[in-house]
Amino acid sequence: MNRRKFLQGSGVLFAYGLSAPAFAAPCKNSSSIQISGGSSAFEKEPLIRPLGFKGGNLTELWQTVVQLNGENGSNGIGLGTQSVLWSDAKVFLGNSETEGNLQMFALTKRAVELLRGQSFVDPISLLDHIFTEVYEYGKKITGRNDLRKTFILNSLVAVDNALWMLYARENGITDFDDLIPGAYRKALSNRQDKLASIPLMSYNAPIEELKEMTRDGAFFIKIKLGHAGTQEEMLEKDKNKLAAIHQAIGSVQTPYTKSGKLLYYFDANGRYQSKQTMQRFLKYAEKIGAFDQIALIEEPFPEEAEIDVSDLGVRIASDESTHTDSDALVRIQMGYKAIALKPIAKTLSMTMKIARIAHEHNIPCFCADLTVNPILVEWNKNVAARLSLLPDLNIGLVETNGKQNYKNWDRLCSYNPSNGSSWSKAKKDIFELDQSYYRNSGGIFKKSGHYLNLVNSGI
Repeated sequence: MNRRKFLQGSGVLFAYGLSAPAFAAPCKNSSSIQISGGSSAFEKEPLIRPLGFKGGNLTELWQTVVQLNGENGSNGIGLGTQSVLWSDAKVFLGNSETEGNLQMFALTKRAVELLRGQSFVDPISLLDHIFTEVYEYGKKITGRNDLRKTFILNSLVAVDNALWMLYARENGITDFDDLIPGAYRKALSNRQDKLASIPLMSYNAPIEELKEMTRDGAFFIKIKLGHAGTQEEMLEKDKNKLAAIHQAIGSVQTPYTKSGKLLYYFDANGRYQSKQTMQRFLKYAEKIGAFDQIALIEEPFPEEAEIDVSDLGVRIASDESTHTDSDALVRIQMGYKAIALKPIAKTLSMTMKIARIAHEHNIPCFCADLTVNPILVEWNKNVAARLSLLPDLNIGLVETNGKQNYKNWDRLCSYNPSNGSSWSKAKKDIFELDQSYYRNSGGIFKKSGHYLNLVNSGI
């Protein structure tokens, strides 16, 4: 389907693939902030077992940290988690895992270099300003002219977060609500008192582990589809996995859904090459009685296929195909009925823009994970807590699967200055968001001693 067709009459303006920002005035006390310098670092975190999706497997995730300094002596610290496989599978499969991570980190370093000496009034416009140059650099170092914009955005998360923290400190902001520019506040105006933690079942996760999740309270399960192999092999493996899952947990009851039943959230990461193959999967789900419990299917088709999904009979969500707010509009016009927001993968700046487009078109959003560290979970929760509910649910959602996948999750938790707070750990897979949570914005304005030492050590 022709992308141009979907954009005709949309009124969206384009500049290097990003839509022109629609800003309200920045914070009333804000003034131009000069960036005097910056630094970046990373550390590798091993996974418990290979994390399988998109036909590949991750064995470790690199945690990045960026520090940006203002000329007045203030500074902002931002974190990121790199996922080369998620952001551009071709880069991941065309390199060793380490090489792909080094290429992405090189973009983070390049962005920090570009920001030295720059002045800005708001982070969103400054990130837009450097995007083209970082993108061109990314194409050069990866050798890919078809490099996905999500690869660039993933590399910029720590940079963007550092910009927002520097902006907050320069303007005396200590509340996440005050951080949101006026143009984006309607899309982020709710205050959920509970968020359900969405666990992830990758290709390699055992069924017994999934049953344990539901015993602990999980009721909205993210399941990776798109096993390795030909389309026929993939479909058979996916059907077998669905049958085993539905037999194991399909009868679980919950008070948090409108139907009272556990719900499935399938993520195919673009592995289904045709609508017909996906329809065969859905027909099988109907045959075994699982169809009515499918709440979402995320990214069933390759982005470049541009397949209209309005007639599949289930809610289709976009994730990595919505690189930008312009892409969000295209997907909405193709029949997508939900958007997975990822401030921890596509930057908070871009997430605000995507959320605004979705809100204007009455498209529900939720926050998906990138298997990020505990501090970034809190960034994700700040956005998730301010979204409207998905239609099938009585509670807000945020995906967080780090505990399932990081070998040293408890150690990572210890790096979070708010570790041990009432909001930092889910109870029966529910995060309780009380007044203390909102007063503290999930602790994101606090500096982590570990990551501050890491970035200052020059590693």
